[in-house]
Amino acid sequence: MFLKIHRELGGGQVVAVCDSELLGKTLTEGDIEITVTRDFYGDTPASEEEVRHALTHAGNANIIGTQVVEIAISLGCIKRSSCLMIGSVPHAQFIQ
Repeated sequence: MFLKIHRELGGGQVVAVCDSELLGKTLTEGDIEITVTRDFYGDTPASEEEVRHALTHAGNANIIGTQVVEIAISLGCIKRSSCLMIGSVPHAQFIQ
């Protein structure tokens, strides 16, 4: 997985996490198109423990990929029903 924490001017942050194999790919489903970019999701590999820590402390997160979505579900950050499927790839955003 790749993890990037975006710092906002007001002191908040957005946690962005994607499954490793999705970086650089463009996913489409109907009118929806998402490109999983290094600019947004970063290129720093992260362990499951690091991802769990970041999501647990996230006020705002954007996640894409089966592995990271399963982690977020297990933490109670999101429900499976709140995921948007882009082809066979789950995507979710949450604000806590």
